[in-house]
Amino acid sequence: LQKLIHLLQATDDPLIQEQALITLSNSAAFSVNQDIIRNLDGLSVIGGMLSNCVPKVKEKALNALNNLSMNIKNQEEIQVFITQVCRTVESAPLNSDVQLAGLRLLTNMSVTSDYHQKMINSIPCFLHLLSEGTERTQIQVLKALVNLSANPAMTRHLLRAQV
Repeated sequence: LQKLIHLLQATDDPLIQEQALITLSNSAAFSVNQDIIRNLDGLSVIGGMLSNCVPKVKEKALNALNNLSMNIKNQEEIQVFITQVCRTVESAPLNSDVQLAGLRLLTNMSVTSDYHQKMINSIPCFLHLLSEGTERTQIQVLKALVNLSANPAMTRHLLRAQV
């Protein structure tokens, strides 16, 4: 895992980055690896890939963070990327793999109310995706909206959102 994280930092080759992110994402299926990746500063390295201009690399980074977000301690570190993930969801092509990967991560990060405030500005986007997206996109948006709606503090923001 350490070599993969170092490889991710050292290369500019999108194909190598994509493969390293896929491997890290698969490794994150095991809780012991989630802790190891966090302790090796892997979350910030993977999060840095969200700025990559290659859509496949960005998608794989979102997938890796999504798998890593199943751990509460990891969520505490991943939360710094929520605003960037929201912007990515808003700017990605409609129904794209990048958009869906971002929505999946936001859904996991919204299971508890700890980070709902960071998603408030994206509620109009979520509602737009609900009306314009494909069924896959709509289902993912609904999952995020259900999580947000479980928080009474979000009611006003959900009902006042301009679409």
